[in-house]
Amino acid sequence: MSNIKTVLAFDYGLRNIGLAQGNRLSNTSQELKPLKAKDGTPNWDEIKKILEEWQPDLVVVGLPLNMDDSESELSKRARKFANRLHGRFGVAIEMMDERLSSFEAKEEASERGQLGNYSKQPIDSIAARLILESWLASQPI
Repeated sequence: MSNIKTVLAFDYGLRNIGLAQGNRLSNTSQELKPLKAKDGTPNWDEIKKILEEWQPDLVVVGLPLNMDDSESELSKRARKFANRLHGRFGVAIEMMDERLSSFEAKEEASERGQLGNYSKQPIDSIAARLILESWLASQPI
């Protein structure tokens, strides 16, 4: 894992897919513009452009498990999304437990003054950054 420097994180969703970029060397992360999805299907050409631009060493995809560790329908779809990312683009993938990331993202958005209209101001990229920060924190130094 020590050769991993640049990481992209996706917070998979049915309408929006959050996106964040991070650097393992500086232990930093930033939110990127979320991607639109139609019933969970992204614009793969847009994802290709993002992967070409950032050239990540690893892609982290949030895994929305239930609180009892069981798989949800959305977690199965997130795994399928991750498998398609790997299959289409050959990128290394790691799944990351994302329980409560949307809750935390809503809290953070509220602290920023966002009034809860998530369709106009999606929180998905905040969630992606939180997922990425959890992944970065889990890595040995």
